Amino acid sequence: WVIILTAVMTVPVGIATAVYLEEFAPNNRITRLIQLNISNLAGVPSVVYGLLGLAIFVQYLFDGQRSLLAGALTLSLLVMPIVIIASQEAIRAVPPSYRDAAYAMGATRWQVVKMVVLPQAIPSIMSGIILAMSRAIGETAPILVVSSLVFITYVPTSPFDRFTVLPLQIVTWVSQPQDDFRHIAAAAIVILLVMLLTMNAAAIYIRAKFQRRAEY
Repeated sequence: WVIILTAVMTVPVGIATAVYLEEFAPNNRITRLIQLNISNLAGVPSVVYGLLGLAIFVQYLFDGQRSLLAGALTLSLLVMPIVIIASQEAIRAVPPSYRDAAYAMGATRWQVVKMVVLPQAIPSIMSGIILAMSRAIGETAPILVVSSLVFITYVPTSPFDRFTVLPLQIVTWVSQPQDDFRHIAAAAIVILLVMLLTMNAAAIYIRAKFQRRAEY
């Protein structure tokens, strides 16, 4: 649930921000300052985002309630710069001749972005999204700060329920002296690896599909 909510909140905003900065924003000081801050945010340690999420989302927005939604918002802040930067690089990689040809046919700027730029950039954008979500799946520090739970005995059914994530569960199981917990931890590690491999396989498939469509 954490990753699903993170993707729902991150992907549309990240792609829209990248499109605006690359295609619509004027080349002035404010735009360059925003771009510089986005690049700097991509290198901030994840625990800093955890503290930020604790202060803003948990303490201020949800009145001290540590919820699944607060964790998803924190992870969204963490991976948003990655999605934006990857989307910008994909948009920049579209040849200028494609835009020029569309403008020569009378297309508006939005039509060029929608019908020419985005279809060509989607494969690389998807790769960046998969990379960002893969990082979110493996993060433990911000979730530990926001959630403070390393073990739960129930399945969250609401965005406002308490929660934990699989990496924290694995750490808890590995630290237990009983062999049964270690076996469970090994199974959880396999599940985590399968999830990451599945996401990467989906990214490869989507990229290949769009590339074939672009060729035609």
